[in-house]
Amino acid sequence: MHSPAEADARVEELRAALAAHGIALPSLGIDLPAFASRCPTQPLIALGNCDLLTAEALTAALREGAA
Repeated sequence: MHSPAEADARVEELRAALAAHGIALPSLGIDLPAFASRCPTQPLIALGNCDLLTAEALTAALREGAA
């Protein structure tokens, strides 16, 4: 089972990695219902919504990283 601190750390690492590419997902965070679940599961990270420009930037960064 993963701790809330570990999940927070993963969110912040992801936020920093996205920021390095000039990408911000304002609603990036831990999916709280996953922590409230009675069944032990890995925490989910909610990426949230983004506008079209952010989606383009995210797509470009992922393609660049895959090349």
